[in-house]
Amino acid sequence: MELRETTALLDGILREQGIGKYTYTLSESEKQELNIENGGFKLLRTVFGKAGSLKVFTDGRMGSASGNDLTEAGLRKLAGAAKTAAESASEDPCHDIAPDQGKEVFRQGEYKPDLDRFIERIREFLETAAKEYPEVRIMSGIGSFDRWHRIMRNTNGTEFETFAGQYGFSIEICASDGEKTTGLDYTGVSMKDLDTPFMELGDLRRHLEDIRKSISPETLQGKFTGTVVMTPGCAGEFLSMLLSNYIGEGVVINGTSLWLDKVGEKVASEKLTVSLKPYDERIVIGERATANGFRSEDVTLIDRGVLKTHRLSLYGANKTGRPVVKNTGGDLVAEPGDKTLAEIIAGVDRGLLLGGFSGGEPGTNGEFSGVAKNSFLIENGEIRCAVTETMVNGNLEDVFRRIRAVSKELLCDGDTVMPYIAADGIVVSGK
Repeated sequence: MELRETTALLDGILREQGIGKYTYTLSESEKQELNIENGGFKLLRTVFGKAGSLKVFTDGRMGSASGNDLTEAGLRKLAGAAKTAAESASEDPCHDIAPDQGKEVFRQGEYKPDLDRFIERIREFLETAAKEYPEVRIMSGIGSFDRWHRIMRNTNGTEFETFAGQYGFSIEICASDGEKTTGLDYTGVSMKDLDTPFMELGDLRRHLEDIRKSISPETLQGKFTGTVVMTPGCAGEFLSMLLSNYIGEGVVINGTSLWLDKVGEKVASEKLTVSLKPYDERIVIGERATANGFRSEDVTLIDRGVLKTHRLSLYGANKTGRPVVKNTGGDLVAEPGDKTLAEIIAGVDRGLLLGGFSGGEPGTNGEFSGVAKNSFLIENGEIRCAVTETMVNGNLEDVFRRIRAVSKELLCDGDTVMPYIAADGIVVSGK
């Protein structure tokens, strides 16, 4: 009720200041966070937060402001800052808000945490990890329960109210044997409930296994062009780079996208289907409303290799004359393939199981280069050894055109759904 009273107060302030067109989001949140250091519990804390973001539109100009003071004085300051920003902005009628989407209340996840059960699940994970992976050290970790109440309104009549809560667990790990120590690795999951042991969620177990196998890596000599099998987490990184580089709003507006006029055409392997699916049951807290005020929808971006749409907000759509995508861009889901990971690896003559990638943003032409992290050499259909000081480079479009296989196995970490993806023609370089 307090947040609803705050929205009524803000509406009154905006009318009082003569602002006739606006959209805003007000939210309050609570985080229960348990910190872990060196395999043991360290600190439990509770953090409360409030936030407001506002966009106002006057005479073809848009101004925005945000803040965390939702008192009357704070709201007046927020409204004044947005109005001032609009008055000094350049005229651009492409800025707009969605038409009336009606009123709806969304409820997702659990709104009241079971902290005792949550702590027991974390303790269970730590004990299992210590028993099954004695070489692995959990350097730090965070267990959290986040819940929030959010109201989004605009002057076209839309009002979306959201109550949501989710658990999260993430770890930072390394492994050692005597004087040999690996680098650090990271992973985490989001959860609706506590029904499943954490060791069975996401790719927590795989990261523990892989870092244990990485204690004595070998330095790759020379370079070769071969097959790279991307783990689900790494495949998600490369897909995100691909989508940003070729169908993202910025490159479409400025006309630098190489897929600018390829909607309806084949741009990748027929093995690739990628969608934004906020309503997928495997996504813990899916998006329900876009920043422009549309009710979010599931959107297929690439269907069996064919580009279906660019990823444009209302502003991008107005700017380019292309369709708006009613999804801000999260909740990425790639469809599985018809081979197991074991079958994919068995078919690779020479390549790399790529666990992570560290490199700069690709150029406009899609060229990329970076360091392979937590990766393993594949030879004659078998994983031979962990590698160090290894680089990978290639072209994003070529990678997804040359997909050899997509795995049946899927990683569901609560935020994305990803398979393993194997692609040919990537340069792997050592010393």
